[in-house]
Amino acid sequence: MTVLGVGVDLVHIPSFEDQMDQPGTGFDAVFTPGERSDVRSRGSAPARHFAVRWAAKEAVIKAWSVSIYGEPPVMDDQIHHLIEVITDAWGRPRIKLHGEVAKRLPDVEFQLSLSHDGNFATAYVVMTA
Repeated sequence: MTVLGVGVDLVHIPSFEDQMDQPGTGFDAVFTPGERSDVRSRGSAPARHFAVRWAAKEAVIKAWSVSIYGEPPVMDDQIHHLIEVITDAWGRPRIKLHGEVAKRLPDVEFQLSLSHDGNFATAYVVMTA
């Protein structure tokens, strides 16, 4: 296993919730139906759970960017909807890629760690091949 890149992101949950509540922000489009269903199943504090998923998507993009350091980006920044946080039966998170992102990264895995504390959510990603 070779580490190709590392990404981390920190989200201020109250600010994120304010942005989600703004009409026309487009946040509905960046979360997959599976992510929305998973957040609903957790019952309380949906902004907290969406914020940590947003952090994971950003951390994946950062790790991918690190892996191509010195080269131009291969896609625009509007790829969040193609990066999904899924969980197993015990709630352990993984990254699942879709569409063009999955095609460009066929032999890549992302190790993911998520955390919440107070008003902050963070995600740490290691991109490996």
